[in-house]
Amino acid sequence: MRTSVVAAFPRALTILVTASAVLAPLSLIFYQSFLTAPFFDARKTVGVGAYEFIFADSDFWQASLNSLLIASTMVIIAVPLGGLLAFVMERTDLPAKRWIEPLLLVPSFVSPMVLAFGFVVAAGPVGFYTVWATELFGGAPWGIYSLTAIGIIAGLTHVPNVYVYASAALKSLGSDVEEAARVAGASPFRVALTVSLPLIQPALLFAAVLVFFLGFELFGLPLVLGDPEGHLVLSTYLYKLTNKLGTPSYHLMAAVAICIVAVTFPLVLLQRFLLQNSRKYATIKGKAGRMRELPLGKWKWIAGGLIGLWLFVGVIVPLSGIALRAFVTNWGYGAKLSEVLTLEHFQSIWDEPTLVRAIWNTILIGTVGGAIAVACYTAIGFATHRRNDGWSRFVDYLVLVPRAIPGLLAGLAFLWVFLFFPPLQPLRTTIFSMWLAYTVVWLAYGMRLISSSLLQVSTELEEAARTVGASRGTISRQITLPLIRHGLVASWLLVFMIFEREYSTGVYLLAPGTEVIGAQLVSLWQGGAIDIVAALSFVNVVLVGVGLALALRFGVKLRD
Repeated sequence: MRTSVVAAFPRALTILVTASAVLAPLSLIFYQSFLTAPFFDARKTVGVGAYEFIFADSDFWQASLNSLLIASTMVIIAVPLGGLLAFVMERTDLPAKRWIEPLLLVPSFVSPMVLAFGFVVAAGPVGFYTVWATELFGGAPWGIYSLTAIGIIAGLTHVPNVYVYASAALKSLGSDVEEAARVAGASPFRVALTVSLPLIQPALLFAAVLVFFLGFELFGLPLVLGDPEGHLVLSTYLYKLTNKLGTPSYHLMAAVAICIVAVTFPLVLLQRFLLQNSRKYATIKGKAGRMRELPLGKWKWIAGGLIGLWLFVGVIVPLSGIALRAFVTNWGYGAKLSEVLTLEHFQSIWDEPTLVRAIWNTILIGTVGGAIAVACYTAIGFATHRRNDGWSRFVDYLVLVPRAIPGLLAGLAFLWVFLFFPPLQPLRTTIFSMWLAYTVVWLAYGMRLISSSLLQVSTELEEAARTVGASRGTISRQITLPLIRHGLVASWLLVFMIFEREYSTGVYLLAPGTEVIGAQLVSLWQGGAIDIVAALSFVNVVLVGVGLALALRFGVKLRD
């Protein structure tokens, strides 16, 4: 009896620590939302004044409507494009697919704040492409400072989110029905629209809910592209509430946070429901082993052109804008690129200790912090692996909670955790606070990576060890863990890239000692330091590029 209790202790401790890390920040947001002043204010009382204030504020309702419109636009753009892109990549004989796919996934690994800034310097009123288009054609037929532009750009940059799930679903389909349609004279795109994509409706619906949810947590694009015209969304409305009443308006921010979670958490539960029920569509798989690529024929050039156009608009334009702006002193009409080249922006970064520390902290949190995060995710994975008891189901739902909290809100919640609990206050100005927030925010993503690795281990191996008397802990340490070591390395590389791109979670945790590139970019952008933002964005893209190159070198499946 004592042995079983001792064996169960690590599992219980793991679940307890996980529950505390996830539920404490959310509980504090909920508590703060029902106070009439910040929790540290001696005049605070319990009440619903914060909700009354925001519900009476026209900006809140306008921000809510804008978030709804942008999220809907994202779904309208990303779902059909992502589905068609997956069909072309998975089911046709399009050339050079091996080289194209990593490029398609680039927007998933580059910080949205960096992409937003890239669109400004590339396609803004005096952006590189705007100036060149004006000089060549007398004007540029686009504008980026509008709700429509924000929705379109957000939709284009979220196409990879749909592509990942659609391509995974297409892989499980046999090609018999598609081939029959081609024999009957259907074009490749008609096959996609009338045969292939309808068969993966569960995956497309799941992706649509995901994109709609991501629309409500959008922060970087609306902050950068919406500010010039005063367009607010819920995340930027919350951000600007910081000093709504002349003092920190934490109670108002908490009320907005609860309203956002009230929208996003049902969407996360809907995603889970759709994912669980997608198995009933397994009967449509056909003969998966007979998957043959459909010849595109004359449509090859059209498909390649559409992919090239999307890559140009969604990847090349913003990243080239950043690369160019980081190396010029200024830019505008009449400026010649050869005359304004410089390296002084990078020198400015090197001369500023805060920015140098931000770069090193970002590398540290991605490498060491990413490895520790994967270790934590693995411990949680082992605590629930192949168990079907109540605690495992509790953890299964628990890891979904951070997914429903946008990074900006999570960072705010962790700020309050470190301020509210005295034992944690000394850690507030250390990189630990940033690492903890990152690790919890990306808990669902990390657990998906670990679960994928654990499920690849055959049950026969574990059962064989159990028959000779090995304990669950011994099996995990000596059999399962060594077998998933390559999956753990892959998970670490993917978490590294995710931690390098993260920006919104660190906005409220930014302090001397906790500087990271993402949060610094938001602060510097608000301060108008365009030159430094450009150079720091370029550094961030290089770090992500190194992680992507290593992942490809080691054969990591980027779709995980």
